[in-house]
Amino acid sequence: MTYILLIIAVLLSFGFVVLTKPKRKEGLRLLLAFSGSFLLALTLFELLPSVYQKADPKIIGICIMLGILLQIFLEFFSKGAEHGHVHLNSEQRNFPWLVFISLCVHSFLEGIPINQNNDIIYGILVHKIPIALILSIFLIGSKINILYGTLFMVFFSIMTPLGSFAASKLDFISNYSAPITALVIGVFLHISTVILFESSEGHTFNIRKLTAIVLGTVIAYFL
Repeated sequence: MTYILLIIAVLLSFGFVVLTKPKRKEGLRLLLAFSGSFLLALTLFELLPSVYQKADPKIIGICIMLGILLQIFLEFFSKGAEHGHVHLNSEQRNFPWLVFISLCVHSFLEGIPINQNNDIIYGILVHKIPIALILSIFLIGSKINILYGTLFMVFFSIMTPLGSFAASKLDFISNYSAPITALVIGVFLHISTVILFESSEGHTFNIRKLTAIVLGTVIAYFL
């Protein structure tokens, strides 16, 4: 059921964009702000305390920093798609392989902590929906063949379940679960904080976005 939810969330988002072709993005910005605070709060409330209890704090800190650096490296190729900013040419016709590969690596890593902490799936789900919507809007609006765009979203949808499945089956991941989870925490911290920093254009005060951020934090606390 966990795997199915993750796949359906992405594919339904893609289907929604194909059918409705939305133009306004204000609602997506609010959803991004909510998802960023929700994912950040769940990371701080659920994942962070558990990894520090399982391994040397210095090792955990190093792995978190490596996760942050890894996500920065991936964003050189994904052009910021993980946090809802697809900085790509809408006129391009070639399949964006670098974006695809970096997003798949990011999504695979996202699935690893689910095996140890079921609550984090809610944060990943809420995070994936606006990202899938924004990716879909780009793919539909670009010159890329619709078949390639569909395959892009299908493979993107299965990578997080694949990461969760690998974590449950591979001894290497289970034997080093705390450092690997710390690496993923670094990825989550970078993604969620970038979403929050970018949620207000021009860094102006916006009561709706502030409300979305507070709501995401409160809901995560009571999960």
